[in-house]
Amino acid sequence: MADQLIRATAADGGIKAVGVITTRLTEEARQRHKLSYVATAALGRTMAAGLLMAASMKRSGSRVNVRVKGDGPLGGVLADAGLDGTVRGYVGNPSVELPPNHKGKLDVGAAVGTGFLYVVRDLGHGYPYSSTVELVSGEIGDDVAHYLASSEQTPSALVLGVFVGEQGVTAAGGILIQVLPKAARDEELVATLESRIGALSGFTPLLQAGKTLTEIFNDLLGDMGLNIFPESQMLRFHCGCSFDRVLGALKILGEAELQDMIVKDDGAEATCDFCGNIYQASSDDLTQLIGDIQRESLISD
Repeated sequence: MADQLIRATAADGGIKAVGVITTRLTEEARQRHKLSYVATAALGRTMAAGLLMAASMKRSGSRVNVRVKGDGPLGGVLADAGLDGTVRGYVGNPSVELPPNHKGKLDVGAAVGTGFLYVVRDLGHGYPYSSTVELVSGEIGDDVAHYLASSEQTPSALVLGVFVGEQGVTAAGGILIQVLPKAARDEELVATLESRIGALSGFTPLLQAGKTLTEIFNDLLGDMGLNIFPESQMLRFHCGCSFDRVLGALKILGEAELQDMIVKDDGAEATCDFCGNIYQASSDDLTQLIGDIQRESLISD
């Protein structure tokens, strides 16, 4: 099933729902970063959460940056997702592995530990909006739902999942359901919705059972005036890094540091944290950068 996002409403617009399937892009991240099982689950959940939150933004170019920083051995998780359906991310310690938790599942909470969740919303204009909340479990889904309720005052149910085995990631994604004020007043509707979401065994079991996002939404909201938007959005792992950007970053180091790289290393190597791409800058490339710096200095003088 292709990676995709769908949107829906229910209860006359009082409920907003977004669902994503992120299996392929999570597998790409696993391969790019050589992630362990638990690191794959942590990053996969965070990327799915970022895409779900970015879906509510309006302006082209808008992005959401989700950073999970705990004191566990994983060393933190960072995902950057856009309204355009692109996402990228990485973890601090991609090789960490832990025994399953008491439920027999990947122990993402222990890998993350206690700490904070940082969310930055770049609206595509003006200054980005940032907010920080304490982690409530380290399991990502609980933490993002807590952020939405406390920082954005929107009661939210978030179900995320990543299933990874010997063959890689075979199911990943999530759903975000938010109850707006006019629907929140209907206590019976809210109670029914909470009961249905609470009865879910997770998200990946639904995908493994062959359920589509449309069928999942119908099961949860079908009798609540469900309206599924006809357009689905394709999702993909994408990083905007490039050799030119690497050269721009190297240039900031200054003439003396670049000259030292030429003498000692005969060039420079840079690896993108987000996607793992490796860029090689030759001594000639660095010499050209030094020339650019010198010319710019003459102009400014």
